[in-house]
Amino acid sequence: MDHNAPIALPADVRGRLKALRLQPRRAHGAHGIGQHASRSRGAGLEFAQYRAYEPGDELRQVDWKLYARSDRFFVRESERESPVTLWILIDTSASASQRDRARPDVSRLDLACAVAACLVELALQQGDRFGLLAVGGSGVQRVPAGIGPRHRDRVHLQLRQLSATGTWPPADTLRPVWERVHAGDMLVALGDGFDETGIQLLERLAAARRDVFNVQLLTAEERDFPFTEGHRFRDPETGAELLGDGRALRAGYLQRFAQARHALQARLQSAGIAHATGWLDEPPDAPLQRLFGTRGGA
Repeated sequence: MDHNAPIALPADVRGRLKALRLQPRRAHGAHGIGQHASRSRGAGLEFAQYRAYEPGDELRQVDWKLYARSDRFFVRESERESPVTLWILIDTSASASQRDRARPDVSRLDLACAVAACLVELALQQGDRFGLLAVGGSGVQRVPAGIGPRHRDRVHLQLRQLSATGTWPPADTLRPVWERVHAGDMLVALGDGFDETGIQLLERLAAARRDVFNVQLLTAEERDFPFTEGHRFRDPETGAELLGDGRALRAGYLQRFAQARHALQARLQSAGIAHATGWLDEPPDAPLQRLFGTRGGA
């Protein structure tokens, strides 16, 4: 992807996106009015109830008088219309630089940015707010949640500037994610899904009432392992290398790869996280069709 040019989605992809809707699975709202007709509890209209404070809640929602009486933090919830605040979380660690020999011009990060552009278009269609969180060797890069075409341009600008470096930062440095993603928000994670710190983050977010979806982005070579001769395999994050015969390694690799994917899917499912896979040789909307399409859905 040319990082100095706009992220252009093909006409057929745009056409298919018109049939999709970002469908949250929890009845919680954010700010503004979008295409979600259900009623929910948020920071807005008539008072509805109290609930215990959770990481990510806005301090202005805390009832300080109740805190003075009880020495506990409670948040006031109000009834309001229910749009979505969408957060797109992108893995920008060094493994995102991986690409297929058949398409050496497209990396996993390029696909993640294209899927992110699709998600932004869906949010625009619905009048929803959207923001960006990119996690990798540079820490957490973010674009706050906003709305409209101008905000889309800001997100696209940040997407074009992303690069794949380093590893996932330690869990204690991920505070910006908790500060931005509030209870009831919707988060779609894009990456290879094999970073333990990243999966633990998604589990914590889901346990704290964030509506979490995971899109595992993988290369065609990871899926097919087409290597038939001697090959040097290198881990882009650790630099570790393995020199071996592709034909001899293929069966064992495919078995372990399938087991790892099935284990991840089971783990996410047990945490209440919807999951889909996207491949580097597919259109960028393909995993979103699996997540949000009428036949598949979350």
